Amino acid sequence: MDPYKHCPSSAHNTPFWTTNAGAPVWNNNSSMTVGQRGPILLEDYHMLEKLANFDRERIPERVVHARGMSAKGFFEVTHEISNLTCADFLRAPGVQTPVIVRFSTVIHERGSPETLRDPRGFATKFYTREGNFDIVGNNFPVFFIRDGIKFPDVIHAFKPNPKSHIQEYWRIFDFLSHHPESLSTFAWFFDDVGIPQDYRHMEGFGVHTFCFLNKAGKVTYVKFHWKPTCGVKCLTDDEAMKIGGANHSHATQDLYDSIAAGNYPEWILHIQTMDPADEDRFDFDPLDMTKIWPEDIFPLQPIGRLVLNRNIDNWFAENEMLAFNPAHVVPGIHYSNDKLFQLRTFAYSDTQRHRLGPNYMQLPVNAPKCPHHNNHYDGFMNFMHRDEEIDYFQSRYDPVRHAERYPIPNAIISGRREKCVIPKENNFKQPGERYRSWTPDRQERFLCRLVNALSDPRITHEIRGIWVSYWSQCDQSLGQKLASRLNVRPNI
Repeated sequence: MDPYKHCPSSAHNTPFWTTNAGAPVWNNNSSMTVGQRGPILLEDYHMLEKLANFDRERIPERVVHARGMSAKGFFEVTHEISNLTCADFLRAPGVQTPVIVRFSTVIHERGSPETLRDPRGFATKFYTREGNFDIVGNNFPVFFIRDGIKFPDVIHAFKPNPKSHIQEYWRIFDFLSHHPESLSTFAWFFDDVGIPQDYRHMEGFGVHTFCFLNKAGKVTYVKFHWKPTCGVKCLTDDEAMKIGGANHSHATQDLYDSIAAGNYPEWILHIQTMDPADEDRFDFDPLDMTKIWPEDIFPLQPIGRLVLNRNIDNWFAENEMLAFNPAHVVPGIHYSNDKLFQLRTFAYSDTQRHRLGPNYMQLPVNAPKCPHHNNHYDGFMNFMHRDEEIDYFQSRYDPVRHAERYPIPNAIISGRREKCVIPKENNFKQPGERYRSWTPDRQERFLCRLVNALSDPRITHEIRGIWVSYWSQCDQSLGQKLASRLNVRPNI
């Protein structure tokens, strides 16, 4: 055995207890003391090592998506789309790619109940032959804000009050009263889908607009949609309270038990596509992630299926240390100019370097499963075995070369440096259309949740009036009902 290439593994357990260095421990139950009743000795290295490791067992939890569960499986292409993208893992029907998926809540802490009204994360890592591709999405197709510079603020508003550590609606509605773009997401948040029954009966969305590129370099805008084959199911508020009171890990347990029993959850991956030449034809900005693409104009096209058929082996190694990054794309897929997408390509890798260290991509769950080579050396917890003498590029002593060129968007970009709002905000049309698409009983449930949230005693009359005005512009009857129940007049 080459000692420099051996990595510790539970597969190499000895039949007796050892220190981290491998030395045998003859008594793991008693500290070393001076006599039977005397003080503990500092020379009991095993005791100190055991406690020191225990003291450091917890790593910083994620700022968002702290509460979650992962599972493994495969993605299989079912439809021919090589005319749209040269991505290798999408090259032909029948091609399978290993994946790991993490489901999560967004706002609350690692030990919080999975029944709270909150968006859910739906993040998928594809281990392709050309590197990892991550779709880091949610169970809503839209988000509260459209510009990444406001992301810390919207998360702070949803997080607990820094003084009391209590989540309070007055903070949420105060902040977002300045941002009517949030109406689209509130139309999902306070809807029935705001509390999924579990992770298996939940939709997923890539949310952002991505770019597909084919071999000729032609760009197509694309959105991703995961549709569960077992259907979408949600919990009422009363059901959520009952289930959450009995088991705060009900969704995690449901996912784990279902896979263990051979009842493998499955989703169909659909795409919507748009020609970038048509980008300005609509009354909304297609790259604005507070907007959906209407399915009657951009129909869903199935392209593959996702099957989760393996539970993770270790929750910490494959859930807590699992790290996603929207910047991880592969040849044939690229970013769009979505302003929040652009920010996330930096923010996610930056937070993983803070949580897990600069070499988080060496962890088995995050490392690509294809050959890879670069000169990212050293740093905390670097455990990659390297014996090269060349740690620079280029070198006449090292044959490594540039990869073959692949297409990326090449549109000519020009404009003045400025900070501005996108021209087509159109904040009220889509949430109004969504509300009107519901049955009367579903509309009533949405209205009741909205009234309850806006009844927070610290929400001022002014802020209530602003929200009544916003919803009146979405749908006049909704605004009237909301004004009546809150006893306020629209503040238009």
